[in-house]
Amino acid sequence: MRIALLGDVMLGRLVNRHLATAAPAYPWGDTLGLLRQADLRIANLECVLASGGVPEPGKVFHFRSDLKNVASLVAAGIDVVSLANNHVLDFGEDAFREMLPALDGHGILHAGAGPDLDAARRPAVRRVGPAAVGFIAFTDNQPDWEAGDRSPGIYYVPVEDDGGERGAALLDLVRRTKARVQLLIVSAHWGGNWGADVPDRHQELARDLIDAGADVVFGHSPHIFRGVGVHRNRPIIYSAGDFVDDYAVDPDERNDQSFLFMLETEGTKPRTLRLYPTVITGFQARLAQQPAPTIAARMQRLCRPLGTRSDWNASRRCLEIPLDQH
Repeated sequence: MRIALLGDVMLGRLVNRHLATAAPAYPWGDTLGLLRQADLRIANLECVLASGGVPEPGKVFHFRSDLKNVASLVAAGIDVVSLANNHVLDFGEDAFREMLPALDGHGILHAGAGPDLDAARRPAVRRVGPAAVGFIAFTDNQPDWEAGDRSPGIYYVPVEDDGGERGAALLDLVRRTKARVQLLIVSAHWGGNWGADVPDRHQELARDLIDAGADVVFGHSPHIFRGVGVHRNRPIIYSAGDFVDDYAVDPDERNDQSFLFMLETEGTKPRTLRLYPTVITGFQARLAQQPAPTIAARMQRLCRPLGTRSDWNASRRCLEIPLDQH
């Protein structure tokens, strides 16, 4: 099985304006070929898809893409999206509620936010051949958007402390979900926007999630990629960075550079994580050409302190991380 994991996909602002005339597939550039090789494609949707709405007062950045741009997700074959982030309610509850049936109507599963807390916590499950793949999404951003028993919002779990009752409930949800699926991915939209160092608490929680039954920890929120860890032969993507957006590029942090993360399994056991370097140019994700080895080398430097071995495969033009690190 091959599972493609994409970091933040932001289709609002200038991307949205470009999609007014561009084909729906435009944001994916030449990554589409790789995406089509995957059996399952997962992304963090860093915006709301809606025809209107009122911007959230007090927020600096508001990300909304026209409802028709669900066609862009369809064009890439996106199967599952995380909605547990700090932009899904940028334009209020009505815009959020407008998005859900649009995703459902196109067969795109979602997790991490919903019309109430039970829905926000509910895992998405997609069958790939004989295997059931589960997907749980949570965030430690935007606690004021936490879903309630009868109010829409995100699945909020604090990370920097021990998580308290919410953290314990998350681990219990992982255990219960793993009991009914063969492979489980836990998506974590955690931490701030910048900095390549992985917080100690992220490392601790990632290991706890795997010990509870997660087969992949898929982190995002920082606008740059962070090193990849491995625990019990399971990958931990601490930050997948940005995949599509219109953001200004920081010349040092290089938020325009990241990877298409392709997990390959043997049956349902993770075996290899392949990282294909990407760059954002003209509101479009593209496979990196000349800078690809440099982007990969940066990731290798970030992986070493985490004890992760990796190798650049020049013929495939990807960084390979064997998940059996012994």
